[in-house]
Amino acid sequence: MQEKGSISIHTENIFPIIKKFLYSDHEIFLRELVSNAVDATQKLKSLGQLGEFKGELGELKVKVSVDKEARTITISDRGLGMTAEEIKKYINQIAFSGATEFVEKYKEKDAAAKDQIIGQFGLGFYSAFMVAKEVEIFSKSYKDDTEAAHWICDGSTEFSLETIDKADRGTDVVLHVAEDSDEFLEAARLKGILNKYCKFLPVEIEFEGEVINQTAPIWTKQPSELTDEDYTKFYQELYPFSEAPLFWIHLNVDYPFNLTGILYFPKVKDELQFQRNKIQLYSRQVFITDEVKDVVPEFLMLLHGVIDSPDIPLNVSRSFLQADSNVRKINTYITKKVADKLAELFRKDRVGFEEKWSDIGLFVKYGMLSDEKFYDKAKEFALVQNTAGKYFTLSEYQEFVQANQKDKNDQTVVLYTTDAESQHAYVQTATERGYDVLKLDAVLDPHFIGQLEQKLEKTTFKRVDADTVSKLIEKDETTESVLSDDDKTKLQEVFKQAVSNEHMHVQVEALSPQDAPVIITLPEFMRRMKDMQRTGGGGMQMFGSLPDSYTVSVNANHPIAQRVLQAQGEAGAKLARQAFDLALLAQGMLKGEALTAFVKRSADLLAAE
Repeated sequence: MQEKGSISIHTENIFPIIKKFLYSDHEIFLRELVSNAVDATQKLKSLGQLGEFKGELGELKVKVSVDKEARTITISDRGLGMTAEEIKKYINQIAFSGATEFVEKYKEKDAAAKDQIIGQFGLGFYSAFMVAKEVEIFSKSYKDDTEAAHWICDGSTEFSLETIDKADRGTDVVLHVAEDSDEFLEAARLKGILNKYCKFLPVEIEFEGEVINQTAPIWTKQPSELTDEDYTKFYQELYPFSEAPLFWIHLNVDYPFNLTGILYFPKVKDELQFQRNKIQLYSRQVFITDEVKDVVPEFLMLLHGVIDSPDIPLNVSRSFLQADSNVRKINTYITKKVADKLAELFRKDRVGFEEKWSDIGLFVKYGMLSDEKFYDKAKEFALVQNTAGKYFTLSEYQEFVQANQKDKNDQTVVLYTTDAESQHAYVQTATERGYDVLKLDAVLDPHFIGQLEQKLEKTTFKRVDADTVSKLIEKDETTESVLSDDDKTKLQEVFKQAVSNEHMHVQVEALSPQDAPVIITLPEFMRRMKDMQRTGGGGMQMFGSLPDSYTVSVNANHPIAQRVLQAQGEAGAKLARQAFDLALLAQGMLKGEALTAFVKRSADLLAAE
């Protein structure tokens, strides 16, 4: 018996729309059809477990084959199969979904059954017409005393349906590939698609005689069943040639949403070159996308691994992800799990945590800056390191320095260096005074410093070269000057002439005789304004480029100050210039012609001794 008819849809133009707009990438057709085949197989297994199918299951495998000469791609399964009536219902009447009906029918009997259903057997099937000019279905139901059926459609709304002989249950979907889709007749192309989307499907997928998938990837197992070797081996499968991960988190939650997965912490360079698209998103072991920005918080994009949730549908779009409440809950849950894991590592093995800090510090700081809830948890395990190499938590460090580094306004002053080598002289001067200096030299640290000043009570941060050490942490006590006010004025004039730079502001200060004769500093507020301008923050662009504005502090109590005053005319100016150039050299600011002149002047002074 043969039947002809029209597919029950609302518009004659459905197929051109499907071909053009259903999916942005036509390769998705293979994912959809293989997923449907797996779905039918999983349903049959569920019926067997429930006792509603008593026949032999036999080998449950989905086979994909290509015949380049015949221009066909065939997807075969030995699952539920369909009668002619079911084909009319599930294929012709798009509004009905086999998967949805199955879930409704069996969710009361077997709660686990619904989680094994992959897709909605409806529009997904019609993705076949993105690459095929004609599609055939050969199907025989698992039910006894039913005839097999053959359905054929050429991409119009007309179809043909007839009963046929078919020996075994299950469904074969045959695609007659269109002329503009020749690429999909290449075995290598199909294998690439299967590896991308079907690598971890729960039913064996065979292509060209080879099973291409792992049916039970490790994220579907309990952590108690797995060893460290299992986790690292899986990581190498996901990211061949990558360094071993630092550690990982196994996600497993079934309320208020379903989520499994494994997130790995890779070794992260101390820079903001995020390797995005390293987390793969799955729905019931079917690959969806590696663009997980809305599922995973921005700062967690540094992580690698897989997330699998049946609560995220296959036909996913950015707008859906952004709006979906389950996605927002998953986002929050992952943030909490990551924070809890880091806190656990810190508590259980602080030494090991400190050893990993150079690899995870950037990630933690990024999270603290971008997520308030993460900050609240991370402040307990976020570390800072001083120039002596010792690590502290934020509260530990406040306690460590507050007794010695409080200024006259009762503010705790945290001194830091962004380059311990080039700022060595300033660091040494501070440490000789008994002060401690932090190393805050990572790319995010300017922002991190700003956040800590907002969060930590009565605490301010100053770079060691932002002022003379006595002014970095101003106390009530002062150092007396050995020079009279007249001599200080004379000294200032000599140095102003020697410096001769409108961006260098000369002042004479009573410093320790052990301090340098001249110290060049860039005030903290000026440095931060320039940093903000460089990163485009704070609306600073409207002010144009900020000029450099340095302070040149001449040490009135250094022996060189006396020599400059005692020297006459050119000799005094020469000494002042030499002392100023030494300060420039200490800051790495003496270059070109000025550096050449300094070297020659130094040689002349040595020869004159």
